[in-house]
Order: sequence, then structure tokens, then C-alpha cells
Amino acid sequence: MNPTPPAPAQPTADTVLAEVGDMLRTVLAEYGADDVVIGMSTTFNRDLELESIDLVTLAGLLEERYGQRVNLAEFLAGMDFDEIIDLTVGRLVEHVVWSLKTTQAG
Repeated sequence: MNPTPPAPAQPTADTVLAEVGDMLRTVLAEYGADDVVIGMSTTFNRDLELESIDLVTLAGLLEERYGQRVNLAEFLAGMDFDEIIDLTVGRLVEHVVWSLKTTQAG
């Protein structure tokens, strides 16, 4: 009799925040700013001062970690310019959690 493998853990905002925070620190390490505190209210533009090329790097790290289940380009494409400027880590974390739960359920 083969045991049933355990179901994958449901993603939580806390675990995804930790993973996304690590990815952002990897991106920021290029600028010597890998010790920054990253929380749900941290903004990509004002707090982290990320450039568009940094978002491309982050997109690659998200795909590497989560596969095609999380597509940063599609997420950003649904926003207007002001929303992108005001984007917080928390909003991205919520998107990642939603995307992972949706793909697990479907």
C-alpha cells in the first residue's frame, strides 16, 4: 500500500512575504541595500526605489520560485501608472497568495 503524499501547504501572507522579501533583498544587494526591512506597507517606488529593470529581475525570481502560476507582468499590466507607482509589497504578496491558491484549487 502506497501512502498518500501530504497536500502542499496553503500559502500564507507571512510565508509569501518572507519569500518575496528575500527576493527583493537579492535584487537590492546589487545596490548594497540588502539589509533593508521589508514589510507589507513597503512601496517599490518610494521605499525601495526600484527601477523597471529591477522589476524584470524580480519577475524572474518570482517565476523561478513559483513557476508560471505567478506572472508579475500580467499583474502590473492590469494597473494604471499611479497604481504601479504606489504599489506595495503587500499588494504583490496578496496577488501571489491568490495566484497560488487559485492554481492549487484548479
